This record gives sequence, C-alpha cells and structure tokens, in this order.
Amino acid sequence: MLKRPNTLKNSEQELRIFRVRALLAVLVVLTLASLLAGRLVYLQIVQHDMYSTRSENNRVRVEPLPPNRGLIYDRNGVLLAENRPTYNLTLVRERVDNLDETLALLVELLELPEEEIEAFNVRSRQRQRPFQPALLTSDLSEAQIARLAVNRHRLPGVEIEAQPLRYYPDAEIMAHALGYVGRINAEEMEALDAGRYAGTHFIGKTGIERFYEEELHGQAGLRKVETNARGRVLRELGRTDPVPGANLTLTLDKSMQMLAYELLDGRRGSIVAIVPATGEILAMVSTPGFDSNQFVTGIDVASYRGLQEDLDLPLFNRAIRGHYPPGSTIKPFLALAGLVEGVITPDSTINDPGYFQLPNDSRRYRNWLRWGHGRVDMERSIAVSNNTYYYTLAHDLGIDNLHEQMSNFGFGQRVAHDVQGESTALMPSRDWKRGRFNQPWYPGETLSVGIGQGYWQVTPLQLASATATLANRGHWVKPRLARQIGETPVPRDLPDTLDDIQLANDSWWDRVFSGMEKVISGREGTARRTGVGLEYPMGGKSGTAQVFSLGQDQRYNADELAERLRDHALFMAFAPLEDPQIAVSVIVENAGGGSTHAAHLARAMTDAWLLEDDAPDVDEVREVLEEDNANVEGN
Repeated sequence: MLKRPNTLKNSEQELRIFRVRALLAVLVVLTLASLLAGRLVYLQIVQHDMYSTRSENNRVRVEPLPPNRGLIYDRNGVLLAENRPTYNLTLVRERVDNLDETLALLVELLELPEEEIEAFNVRSRQRQRPFQPALLTSDLSEAQIARLAVNRHRLPGVEIEAQPLRYYPDAEIMAHALGYVGRINAEEMEALDAGRYAGTHFIGKTGIERFYEEELHGQAGLRKVETNARGRVLRELGRTDPVPGANLTLTLDKSMQMLAYELLDGRRGSIVAIVPATGEILAMVSTPGFDSNQFVTGIDVASYRGLQEDLDLPLFNRAIRGHYPPGSTIKPFLALAGLVEGVITPDSTINDPGYFQLPNDSRRYRNWLRWGHGRVDMERSIAVSNNTYYYTLAHDLGIDNLHEQMSNFGFGQRVAHDVQGESTALMPSRDWKRGRFNQPWYPGETLSVGIGQGYWQVTPLQLASATATLANRGHWVKPRLARQIGETPVPRDLPDTLDDIQLANDSWWDRVFSGMEKVISGREGTARRTGVGLEYPMGGKSGTAQVFSLGQDQRYNADELAERLRDHALFMAFAPLEDPQIAVSVIVENAGGGSTHAAHLARAMTDAWLLEDDAPDVDEVREVLEEDNANVEGN
C-alpha cells in the first residue's frame, strides 16, 4: 500500500503573496483614479474658460462693439479727421480648424500681391486674447467681399465686420499736426485695457491722435447673440452700447494751415503761427508732407520705402523736430538779455569797423556788411542786423548768462502742451559741452552763439513760442493744439508753464520792439521790402543760418554752391505791435537770406490773419519773391 506525500500548507507564504498582489492592485487603481482625477481637474478647472466658451459659442456668442472714434475739427468747425464706413476681415483663431489652410484660402480669395502675403500671415498669428478677433486686413473691396461671402461655409472663424475707418480729408497738409492712427501691434495689445479696447483694431500712433488717444477712443460695448450651427446670428440676447470717443476741436485754422503749406510751395521748411495771448497754434506746417491715410490701413512696403528714401524727408516733422541755427532771429532776445544783466543800456553804442576781435586774438569775426555799419546803438543793431554789436554783447555777457537768459524764453526746452514728439533742440552751455565732448568752453564759441550760430539749435515751434512770449512782453502762455475736448475747453493756464520774464524797466520792451519794427518799416531795415504797403505796425527779425562754415577770408556765393549747402532762410514776427494777435516763425531750408524769402512768407501769414479778405493770394507772394530773390541783403 503506497503512502501519499505529506504536503504541509504554508499559510504565511500565501498570505504574503496575497498582500503583495492586493497592494499592487490598489496602486494600479489609485494611479488610474489619480490620472482620471487629474484630467478632470485640468478639463474642469484649468481649461474651464476655454471649453465653457466653446460650448456656449455653439449657441450663444458675445461680440464686442467697438466705439466710434471722436472726430477732430479745426477752430471754425471744419472737419479734419472723420470716420468713413468700411469692411474689415477678422479671424478668431480658436474657431478655426486648420489655420494654415484657412490662410491659404483667404490669400487666394483676396488676391493679395506677393509682398503683402507675409504681413497678412504675421497679423493672423499676432498675440490676441482668447476668442478676440484679429484684424487681417481693412477696407475690403466689393469684389473681395463677394468672394468671401460665397465661400463663407469654408471659412469658420472668419468674419467680415463693418466698422468706421479713420480718414483725413486733407492728409498731406495736416499729416504732421494731426498724426495718424494705425493697427494695434502686439506690444500695444499687452499694455491696453482689455475691456475698453475689445474689438478695437486701431490706435493713435503719432501727433494729436496719439496724445489724445484716451479721450478720442471711447469705451467698447458688447452684445450677446444666439447663433445656429453655422454661426449665423439668430437673435440678440442682450447689449451694452459702446461709449463713443469725445470730439476734439483744435486751435488750428484750416485756411491758415493751407496757406502756410501753399506758401512753402513744396520746399523743405516749416511755418508755425501762434496767438500770443492764448497760446493757440493757428498753423503748424512741415513740408513736404505725406498721405497719412496710407498708414491707417497699413502702408505697403514699396510706398514706405519710397518715403524713407526720399531725400526731402517727408516723414520728418520739421516744425517740432527740425534743428536749425536760429541765426539773427535771436538778436532781439539777446538785446533784452544784455539789458537784464546790465551789460548794455538802450542807448549803448559801438563803432563797427566790420569785424570784432577777441583780446590777444588775430582772428576777425566779421559783420555781414564787410565794411561795417559805423556807429550802432541797440535799436539800429536790430534793424540792420549788425553782427559786431552782438559779438560784443555776447562776449560781455558770457555763455553762462547767455544760456540762463535764453532758457527763460524756452530755448533748449519742450515748450508746448500737447505736441507729441516735440524736441528740446539745443541751448548750449559749459556743462553741455563738457558732457558731450569732454572739452572746455572757448570764448570764440560764445561769439558764434551771440549771432545764433555755432552749437545753438532751435525748432520752428520753439522760435514761434519765444516770439509769442516776446510779443506778450514776457508773459508766458504755453502753446497748445487742442481748444476743446468734447464740451470742455482746454484751460489757458497749463502745468509746467515757464515763469514770466520780468524786466526792471518796462520801457525796454518798447525799445526792442522799435528796433524790430524798423527791420520791416525802417529805411535801413533788412526786410524793408517786406513792409511795402503794410497796413498795421509789425515787428520782425530776419535770420540766415549757415549750413557750413566759411573760412576766415571766404565770401558766401550761393550760385557757386550745391542747393543743399546754401543758407537756410528764417524770419520771426508778430503783429500788431501794441496788441499782438499773431506770432509767426518761418524756416525755409537752403533758400538764402531770411530778409527775402522767409520774410515775405511771414508777412503773408500775418496779412491773412489780420486782414482776412484783403490778404494777398499765394500767386502775388510768389511774384514778389521772384523780384526780391535776386537782391539778397542782410541777414
């Protein structure tokens, strides 16, 4: 009889195996549960906004309602910047199944030229907030709209929206003063308020459009609509109306602006006209101009390159950024500085042999009239624009006093309230030269500054502002372009306005004004031809700014120089003398003496403002210029 083996049951081992298997099973279950929970958290919390929006967009969609941009008018209510109806193409990336295929189809349907395709694709991928439409192109043609409408079923997420588009009726004349709007870029999008700019594709880029962006833009609204499966709107469920931007009334006078533009006749230059008592800028022209409407929808590459490569620099705003030696236009200001510092009296005289020499220096700093003017007092020095008088005065003043007194008139500073991009130009000093060149200041450099040459540079706006302050007998009123925002007037007393200039003797203003009047109406005045037939008392000062320096014994001959090496013509003036209504600065590049070309333009501007219907027309001014340009006299 066989015996079965005695197999002992190992309960402890079996229990251990069971526990290991059970633990592994629990770990697997927990891992899978954790993954599921994590996925649920991701979908329900992290991605909640996106999926809830997608779900809601299957039936309900929230659409932004951009506000109408405020209009811009001149002082007489003439429209300068309007909004005209147009159609834009937008894209919401989150609603597009295949972005590359959609873009390729759009390029085909729009028939875009090769050079615009890259920019089109870049705009489609520009950073946007979720479900916010990106602007692809503006101002669609009727043919483009028709092709897009026929293929709408192939273009999910692509919409044609009607929106007002900025338009400037007098683009070239107003371009530098108004500035322009353009498409919002990625950097601007990050900084802008998402709610206020929802659905907005344009923002002020330069000029008044940029400075008053907050007032002009307004506040975006929204509407909630129900849609069908194809995205067509079935009904409106709710609406918050947008708040339109405030209209802006400027101090500019369109007729004065147009006159200034026509007077410059396409030459490189600038004219600025200001009402002294209020600081209102009547005209601020820089020529040549450019069509600012091109920049609203996005200028094409070829056109922009053409503007950039144009030697006349049409994009450069000469009125606020052009740096020019002021020449002799600053002599009335220097005369006042000499009176304030006690260096001269109104009756101080010098004997002018035709030059000035520094002590122990053989170099002669010459007067423009090489044989000199003989006995010269302060008034005559202004009337005949005597250089020797101002070499002497500048030497006696010294650069420190000269810098301080000229700074009181706003030279070397930004002077205007709302002129975006204004330059400080340069009022030189010892500290400036040490910091710029690491060199000391030399006495000969003071003499150059004394006749508005050397390192001294001004902008046309600065010169007009200083002239207005002079006309106000030292009372400072900050120049401004905005007269009224909505129904609210812009205050005359603006922050950061310079202190008034106080003289020890008020009669000094009269003596300086007398010299300026003789410039135009006096027998020896450098611009006496400008005063022929003048119907009101006017004070002015001509200036000639050298483009390059002449040698010690060289004489200037415009006929021997290339056109762009000839002197700049400058003139500043105000009128009438007793109750000034207008102050003007004129700069015409490479036009020669300021007593001819620039002076007649200034006279035409003052005539137009003071005489209105009796003012000469542009053709008459051009005839006078042709007669006088052959007889340049003085500076």
